[in-house]
Amino acid sequence: MTPPRPPPLLSLEFDMQHDEVIWQVINHNHCSFKARTQTQNFCRNVYNVTGLCNRSSCPLANSRYATIREHDGTLYLYMKSIERAHTPKELWERVKLPRNYAKALEIIDKYLEFWPKFLVHKNKQRLTKMTQYLIRKRKLALKVREKLVTMPAKQVKREARREAKAEVAAVLDKAIEKELLQRLQSGTYGDIYNFPLKEYQQALDMEELEEEQEEEEEEEEQPAVEYVEYEMEDEEELEDFLPRELHVGKLSSVQEDEDVGDDFEDGVKTTAGKRTALLLDKDASSTFPKKRKKKAHVEIEYEGEPEDMQQRLL
Repeated sequence: MTPPRPPPLLSLEFDMQHDEVIWQVINHNHCSFKARTQTQNFCRNVYNVTGLCNRSSCPLANSRYATIREHDGTLYLYMKSIERAHTPKELWERVKLPRNYAKALEIIDKYLEFWPKFLVHKNKQRLTKMTQYLIRKRKLALKVREKLVTMPAKQVKREARREAKAEVAAVLDKAIEKELLQRLQSGTYGDIYNFPLKEYQQALDMEELEEEQEEEEEEEEQPAVEYVEYEMEDEEELEDFLPRELHVGKLSSVQEDEDVGDDFEDGVKTTAGKRTALLLDKDASSTFPKKRKKKAHVEIEYEGEPEDMQQRLL
């Protein structure tokens, strides 16, 4: 008795992937991707090219199917064929589409050349829509927009309590540190100390900074002394500097000193000395008189006759 012959391979594949049977089960019984509304049914499957639940757009009931998906701003063309139905891991073949819209259309025409016209048209429509929203997405990313962040009341109160406790702890640490420094300076603990090296060095650095600041303040308080030469413009100013008790004998000695001035070590007489000699020669016989200030001249006018005024005065 001969064993039965196995059915042909094509019949096995046909029985395994029967599009019409799958659609009848999905459409009339149950589909986990179907979203029912009052007007129309939609499909939640990510591979659906239109988003509608119908026979031509269902990715499960079509053994030959193509769609476009987006990953991190990049578009890919996904294609499914009956030859890879027995390996679900390699069921979908994808091709990366360029950012240029015209080149992406050329690639779709190249890979879907002998496919149904319905799938080619819907894939081109999906490419157009996704290209437009990616362009808007890039433009919005360049704009600076306000971001609303929720602040729970419990979290705000908790942070406020923690800040208050931290401030109290910081003030307490400062007070303890100040008290310990005062005790150290007064010699309360004697000559032997066992302080942490880091805190001890920090305290020494703080004292050095305070001393430097005090020295700088003392230097700023002391004014700088400068010596400036007096410049005489007029000869009349010299009279105020000469003494009134200068007599004729002294004047003559000054004149003699001027004549012998060329033999001095410096060898040069200032212009102020020459001017004083000239003034002394003019008034050598007497001391310099003090200049009298000019008094204002006042004229008095009388309303009546002068004789009447004399009688009234008498």
